[in-house]
Amino acid sequence: MLTKRIFYRQTKRGNILKIVREHYLRDDIWCGSKACFTCKAKNKEKVLDEVPKSKSKVVSGDHYIFLDTNAVLDQIDALEEPFLTNVIILQTVLEEVKHRSSTIYKRLREIINDSNRKFYVFVNEHRRETYIEREPGESINDRNDKAIRTAALWYQLHLGPKNIKSVLLSEDAANREKAVEMDITALSFSEYAEGTDSSDLVERLSSKCWSDLKGEDCTDVYPAHLTPSVIQAGLKAGNLVQGSFFASRDNCLEASVVTDQHTIFIQGRASLNRAIDGDTVAIEILPKNEWKAPSNLVIQTEETDEITAENEEERQMTGKVVGIIRRKWTQYCGILQLSPVAGHTRHLFVPAKRQIPKVRIETRQGEKLVNQRIVVVIDNWPRNSRYPQGHFVKALGKIGDKETENEVILLEHDIPSSRFSEAVYADLPPNDWTITEEELAKRQDLRDFCICSVDPPGCTDIDDALHCLQLANGNYEVGVHIADVSHFIRPYTAIDKEAALRANTVYLTDKRIDMVPDLLSSNLCSLRGGEERLAFSCIWELSPQAEIVSTRYQKSVIKSKAALTYGEAQAIIDDKTDKSTLATSLRGLNNLAKILKKGRLEKGALVLASPEIRFHVDSETHEPLEVQTKQLLDTNSMVEEFMLLANVSVAEKIVADFPDCAMLRRHPEPPSANYDPLIKAANHQGFEIDISSGKTLSRSLDNAKKPSNAYFNIMLRILTTRCMLQAVYFCSGTLPSKDYFHYGLAAPLYTHFTSPIRRYSDVIVHRLLAASIGADSTYPELLDKRKSDSLCQNLNYRKRMAQYASRASLFFRGKVENEEGYILFVKKNALHILIPKYGLEGMVMLTTKDKNQPSPFIFNSSDNTQRAGDIIFHPFDRVVVQLSLDRSNIQHEKLRMFLVAPQVPGFSISSTGELLPMDEDIPTF
Repeated sequence: MLTKRIFYRQTKRGNILKIVREHYLRDDIWCGSKACFTCKAKNKEKVLDEVPKSKSKVVSGDHYIFLDTNAVLDQIDALEEPFLTNVIILQTVLEEVKHRSSTIYKRLREIINDSNRKFYVFVNEHRRETYIEREPGESINDRNDKAIRTAALWYQLHLGPKNIKSVLLSEDAANREKAVEMDITALSFSEYAEGTDSSDLVERLSSKCWSDLKGEDCTDVYPAHLTPSVIQAGLKAGNLVQGSFFASRDNCLEASVVTDQHTIFIQGRASLNRAIDGDTVAIEILPKNEWKAPSNLVIQTEETDEITAENEEERQMTGKVVGIIRRKWTQYCGILQLSPVAGHTRHLFVPAKRQIPKVRIETRQGEKLVNQRIVVVIDNWPRNSRYPQGHFVKALGKIGDKETENEVILLEHDIPSSRFSEAVYADLPPNDWTITEEELAKRQDLRDFCICSVDPPGCTDIDDALHCLQLANGNYEVGVHIADVSHFIRPYTAIDKEAALRANTVYLTDKRIDMVPDLLSSNLCSLRGGEERLAFSCIWELSPQAEIVSTRYQKSVIKSKAALTYGEAQAIIDDKTDKSTLATSLRGLNNLAKILKKGRLEKGALVLASPEIRFHVDSETHEPLEVQTKQLLDTNSMVEEFMLLANVSVAEKIVADFPDCAMLRRHPEPPSANYDPLIKAANHQGFEIDISSGKTLSRSLDNAKKPSNAYFNIMLRILTTRCMLQAVYFCSGTLPSKDYFHYGLAAPLYTHFTSPIRRYSDVIVHRLLAASIGADSTYPELLDKRKSDSLCQNLNYRKRMAQYASRASLFFRGKVENEEGYILFVKKNALHILIPKYGLEGMVMLTTKDKNQPSPFIFNSSDNTQRAGDIIFHPFDRVVVQLSLDRSNIQHEKLRMFLVAPQVPGFSISSTGELLPMDEDIPTF
């Protein structure tokens, strides 16, 4: 059967356009029930049980469950509970969910694909009896609700002989009333769930179905959010601005909102107005006389309400949140804080991430869950509730268990870490894959070249290799050869989608979360010594002064002569008796790299520092045994220089050929105010820092050295890094060319080309370069600026989360150590300490156990110092701290630092890290 609808639409030019839409209807679409003998379905189409297993005391008899769209969107966690079976997902609902939330759609598809769950997709829009037309004046939502009720009624009549009812679950009271009028059982999700014997199903219910706010602390009332229409009008008129909300990691009452043009400071609970880290918000910028300055306080408790104004001379552009444009709520890990009221079922969940507020949840398993890490989802945040409301999803395991804590790190940093799907593995080549003659004919054969890789010890995902040879004219040919990952990861495939989602490989203390399966990352794409591999080569002719004479790019086949560590390569270079081709190549690379580095620094490139460490891990238990600071050799710099040169060269090539859609990486110049802590700290040490340009800053850092403290200059560079803005990926057509500049590298153009095994950005750049040189067909999606910009946003987010996850360490579990540290920042109520040995940073809180006891510390904001008696704490001062893992804090396990030396006059430190008067001394050391 065919239905036809004809529409007439007027174009912008005034022409009338006739549109004909045909809709095919059928009589043979299966119902999917084993109880049905009317539909002549094949066995594989019979999904629903003849005797449904799901039971609820509020429904008499056997039944199948139907859901409206909002029930799926709001209760997806409950739907994932295995108790629910024999659920019919209508095509109407499935398509609407796909349109409104791709994440929930993906989760719903996974449930549907689980044969044990008995979820059946019924194509109601193409079955003659269940298809309905939209009435004139009827909203799409009302039409869809009617379609759902129509399908539910059809099933009830269709299976009438078997007496199987249809039960519609909906939170829409009007929809339920109309269903009851049609003799369909209709309930809210909570009514149905609470009538079952499954406590887990009830626990997973969204808090949106809570009927009251009993137990809520309603002392704070937030301002109402503006409606979407008012927000859009305000944005269009320029009265409001849109940006991404970033909560402070040190102060729960402060945040910043990053817009296209400004970074706007937010301070105070009312101004934060229920925004949560990652949200896209609408901001009203306050009048200049109301601008505020960051408080320089470390506030990690939500019991504090407001902050006293200070540092008026350092005021920043300040605003307040007036509306939420898009929430970025996700699953959060943490611990349950039981209600002090016995028998109470509403408790507080305390997230591991300090930027996330506590969440009110309802659970009857409080006593069971109090010693476990749990996962919670936020559902809503009413303006008359101090905390957002959410629901329990699952328990991860016992607090302190190594596997549990690793999972917490991954979940709280939103790191995709599940096993690769069967679809991803289906896209992989066979284990015995080899290079075919056909593929070899398309590529430059470089297998006889003396190519080698230089990497850290234990590296298995080797994605870059080098070669150098002297030409007859006295110049040098230098090649950077990068694993051709894009050959194996084709657009639109499952492996491509998964790699794009993960965005990068994540390195933890004792494990690695790969971006692509091991067959590629550690085998077929790893440029291992002595094995033939596909590569993408960037080859220059360089003069003896390291000037580029010419550049060529080509797909190639290589066979690395050696996979060296930095130490092994350095030993070959230093052995003057070694005259081998490999040694000659390495020496040539090393000499040219030194010239390249000198040239970069003269142009204003910065040499910044971060404490780089390696953990030695037990091969059986995977527990970290000891830590070693990374020793930088000439070969480290050698590899870095040629990777930088390749990235710059490729950036220039893809921008020249694709000026509107090249994926680049930029590093914005930070505002001068960012450098204030650096300038003050250096002045105290007798050095002046000139920030007028990158070149003068670099020169100032080079000159700031103290013979008495070899670590001082490294610390100064670490502090400089903290003043910088984040480098980000972007699509060239979305910004003016003046904003392409990479400040840290002093490079007008820069991209990432050299690590496609561990960065998806490099895969995209490989595709662009391949299209540029005609080595592969043009990929249509690469020319879509909107899609490229969206991809860049995900890459930037994933990279930031990977960095945070990598810093999270379990090394101090069960250990208590005294270590030398240096003060990086002096806060009003804390010292920010760097521990060089471990490359770790943490806070020493300057608070007393008795809140009525005055602190011995006096903060001086003019020079950022803390005074306690005759002792003055400045940035870069040496201290001794005790390191341990704090497992008593209900928020999460964290690195705990206690000040050991210098000793604060008249005070000692308690076992909880608080200052005590000497006569109340509780020795801990």
